[in-house]
Amino acid sequence: MPTEDVLAATGTGIWYWDNACGEFSLDARAAALIGLPAEPVRATESVVRARFHVVDYVELGGIVTLAVAEGRIAEARLRVIADDGSVLRTVRTRLRASGGGASSPGTAFVLMGTLSEVPDASPVQTPVTGDWRRSREAFLLDAGRALAEARSTEEVLRVAANLSMPGFSPDGLAVFGVDGDRLSVIGHHGHQGRDGRDAHDTALEEPFLEMPLNTSYPAADVVRTGRAVYLTSPDEYRRRFPATWPMAEPFGRQSWAYLPLVVAGRTIGAWMASFAHPVSFTPDERAVLATVARMLAQALSRAYVHESERELADGLQHTLRPAGKPDVKGMAVAARYIPTGGGLQVGGDWYDVIPLPSGRSALVIGDVQGHDVRAAGLMAQLRIALRAYAAEGHRPEAVLSRASRFLAGMAESSPDDLGADRRDDRFATCLYIEADPALGTLDIARAGHPDPVIRLADGTVLVRPTAGGLPLGIEPDTDYPTTRLVLEPGETLLLCTDGLIETGGHDVDTGWARIRDVFAENPQADVEELAEALVQAVHGLPSHHTTGPRADRREDDIALLLMSRENGAPPQVASRRTMLTIGQADAERVGTSRRQLRELLWDWGVPDQVDGAVLMLSEMLTNVLVHTDGDALMVAEVTGRRGARRLRVEVSDRSDELPHRRSPGELASSGRGLVLMDLLADSWGVDPRGEGKAIWFELHEDAPPPDWG
Repeated sequence: MPTEDVLAATGTGIWYWDNACGEFSLDARAAALIGLPAEPVRATESVVRARFHVVDYVELGGIVTLAVAEGRIAEARLRVIADDGSVLRTVRTRLRASGGGASSPGTAFVLMGTLSEVPDASPVQTPVTGDWRRSREAFLLDAGRALAEARSTEEVLRVAANLSMPGFSPDGLAVFGVDGDRLSVIGHHGHQGRDGRDAHDTALEEPFLEMPLNTSYPAADVVRTGRAVYLTSPDEYRRRFPATWPMAEPFGRQSWAYLPLVVAGRTIGAWMASFAHPVSFTPDERAVLATVARMLAQALSRAYVHESERELADGLQHTLRPAGKPDVKGMAVAARYIPTGGGLQVGGDWYDVIPLPSGRSALVIGDVQGHDVRAAGLMAQLRIALRAYAAEGHRPEAVLSRASRFLAGMAESSPDDLGADRRDDRFATCLYIEADPALGTLDIARAGHPDPVIRLADGTVLVRPTAGGLPLGIEPDTDYPTTRLVLEPGETLLLCTDGLIETGGHDVDTGWARIRDVFAENPQADVEELAEALVQAVHGLPSHHTTGPRADRREDDIALLLMSRENGAPPQVASRRTMLTIGQADAERVGTSRRQLRELLWDWGVPDQVDGAVLMLSEMLTNVLVHTDGDALMVAEVTGRRGARRLRVEVSDRSDELPHRRSPGELASSGRGLVLMDLLADSWGVDPRGEGKAIWFELHEDAPPPDWG
């Protein structure tokens, strides 16, 4: 019987705990047992901890630590807590460590095990074992960790509601904030009246919504004075706060503690813990409550800052992104922008699609240095400037030249708030393309940005080398030469920022390899589906999912544009072609040409032929650069059906001098080019042209191997 069927029949789930990165992975059954949606999930430790009783989770930590050290199985029972604080069920877990394990205590390890419900388990409170002070310290340590990891007000309140203090646990909790001169309820838990009414579903909360701070109410008194209020009995409450006693009486509590929430010496609110049984509030109990209040105040303050930053970031992103879906007549276009997970979650990456007066369209993608509000502000100004220059009808090279002078001018010295001069020497990379949808021509100007990528009609993915200049803003008078490419019917153009390439520990080479894999795995996908696949390959999340544990670890912004030329049908005979100019002063492009040829032959059936083709191309290009005064033009084309294709590579130059065969000596460093052509090529030749010549070779994929004998 398959293991999956056994687990399903016994109601057992599987979960993994990676303590190195603080993450849990649960299958659908395990997720359902702890109160999460019944589907496979990957969650942070804080999310899972919030599902269990705090005391049980503390005990589990000790059991696991000892089991890992001794190399045995850890077994424990844990109570699963509902959102309202009640016990949903009791589960049993058995975990075994792999990784560091017993051989390396204290190192990173992964716990793998089962999770199953304990039948008819009565929710008996876990007794406080050992010294009370030790239990208190363990509780405070775990509570501090849980509150420190909470990122939102809702999560802070949920953690606070599940805190089970050693020896005395509140039955009701409420957090009050200050809104001007009034007291407001931020959140509460466990406030069910004697008649069964819950504060969420009735008007029990209404009196607090309009309560002035000068009201005779314990929480208001705490906010005004900054001192805690402890009420050990209903009689004491009624005596000290007779005006507001009718609001507290319906809940049937016996004791109350109201403590100030203080951050940086300022009281930001109050925390109430109410008890269904009398509590005397000994010094030790007051110390625990005061410590929790301090941690709660810090957590709420962090959550407020985080939420404010997120709200600001969302507003900035909404304002700075292009309005509406990018549209180019005759082309299919898709775009994505994914912000970084750090800071304000805004950065300098952007994209734009601009209609031009000529009827063409401009595609722009860029990245301003930095991941802060300043970078986002500069990006917005630069984007507007680029739009203005494009709308004036300037060519791509002129648009980037003007944009570079504009950004350099933005960095001129200006007084700061203290009157001192400051200089912000930010730069930006940019790729600007003027596209003619009718002809498929792409006039490209590049300022320090990654080159564009083109997926050919047969699925081959090529990084297209283009001429370029310095990033914008570094040197105002930089020239930006234009490169013209043609996007054929059925081909797809990819523009992206370096976040798509290098995120996740990848360098440029491995990052491009990851992108090629995505294209290969989605051969029939349209541009929208490809955009989603590219984002998920980097983060494992849909592009609209910008929060969560995986999202928090994003290293850089991502902006990408995909454009596909769909008018017309692909040729019936599969064909792919690449072209590259190698200048006399740009000899390093010989290496670029070799990479281009390998990319063109990514699925060639005979690897030895690929190596031979690259070697012959190097010889041909080197011959032009060494023996002539002009540039070399490399054209490589693959035609035919897979398994029976033909490769033709031409290298042309403007020199009329034809190559001739030589007989190099054993130690000669040159003179073997034509010998190699004879040995490696199926056919080769030299064609005189009107101006210069072209030397070429051909390889056939189904040709027999050369006879080296």
